[in-house]
Amino acid sequence: MAESKSAKTEGLIYKGHPLRRVDNLIYYGTMAEKYIIMMQVLDTKKEQDLDVATKVSIQLQLTDPDLKSRDRVVKKSEKDSLYAAMDIAAIWLERALAGKEK
Repeated sequence: MAESKSAKTEGLIYKGHPLRRVDNLIYYGTMAEKYIIMMQVLDTKKEQDLDVATKVSIQLQLTDPDLKSRDRVVKKSEKDSLYAAMDIAAIWLERALAGKEK
C-alpha cells in the first residue's frame, strides 16, 4: 500500500491535498473534486536572499468548467503571509469538500 501511495503522490502534498505552483499562483486541491483553492501572491519583500510573501489573495473556487471564471468564486480573502493563507485555505477546502459528501 505504501508503494501505490508514493507512486500516486507526485509533488507537494499539504494536509492530504496536492499543491501546484505556476509563477505567483498556487493551486491547492485537485480538479477532480468539486472545489479547489487558488492563492495568488500579490506582494513580496526581500528577506536576505529569499522573496517572502507579504500579501496573498485566496479564493475558494468551483471546478465546474461550464461556469465563467467570475462565477466559480465561492469565497475570497487576503492574508499578510503565505502561512496564514495556507491555514485558511486548508480549512475552507476541507469544509467545502465535507459539505459535498453530506
